Amino acid sequence: MTRRTWALFAAMSLIWGVPYLLIREAVAEVSPAVVVFARTAIGAVVLLPFALRGLRTVWEHRWPVLAFALLEMVGPWFLLSDAERSITSSLAGLLIAFAPVLALVVARGIGLEKRIGGLRIIGLVVAVGGVALLGGGGMQASGPWPIAEMLLVAVGYAVAPQIAAVKLRDVPALPMTAVCLSVAAVVSAPFAALTWPARVPSANAVGSLALLGLLCTAVAFLLFFRLIAEAGPARATAIAYVNPVVALALGVSLHGDPLTVPIVIGALLVLAGTFMATRPSRREAAPRADASQPESAQASG
Repeated sequence: MTRRTWALFAAMSLIWGVPYLLIREAVAEVSPAVVVFARTAIGAVVLLPFALRGLRTVWEHRWPVLAFALLEMVGPWFLLSDAERSITSSLAGLLIAFAPVLALVVARGIGLEKRIGGLRIIGLVVAVGGVALLGGGGMQASGPWPIAEMLLVAVGYAVAPQIAAVKLRDVPALPMTAVCLSVAAVVSAPFAALTWPARVPSANAVGSLALLGLLCTAVAFLLFFRLIAEAGPARATAIAYVNPVVALALGVSLHGDPLTVPIVIGALLVLAGTFMATRPSRREAAPRADASQPESAQASG
């Protein structure tokens, strides 16, 4: 990997670790629907001019694209924004790290993964143990529903890439992302209108929404596509292991989130377990190296 590739990797690891803190700042003053609408509308406006050439291909695959948009953006971002009204941004980021583990389980269930080796099974167990430890280490939520919402977010992030891998292999990534953001903006617009704040939010909330749309969505996807082009999809997915660490560091340093020994151990277990569970053995990697199926990365917040 070149220096530019490493710079892209570092930038993406940081950028997609930031949304959790920004979302928590925004939902303190506006509804989750407004957060989703602002983020997706800004992202769509910025990305669509770069995506005009591939729109015909996206239209030809409109139903899988719609399903991908609902499972990757609309549902998860509504749930994530709502959950962050009751949990810390650190916990949200760490729970999202569980998504690749669920993706492995989903892929095995629908036949994309033929077998799961012993190391990967150990990884699944370790990651689940880490999530359990986080819940008892001072990161408790106000009731079980926010945790359930975050797990549903992880399920969406786990299922959507399988749709992309099976149905959207021939669709250019940038046009598909721009269209998905547009769909999400249209779907969330009525809900945002119904819950629009009665007064103008503070500069902090407005700035968080602007950064979510411009930096963490539009710019992030442009950089991510460049990272995939230069490093390949397999290496690009490694940012999923760094983002939660960034989310934890920002939450602790800027928002005063708790940092205890059980939290640190739980975070390490989630990351280590996810790494083991999603890293194929040599025997498993051999047949996949010859397959034409692209890998899907899941790291966005």
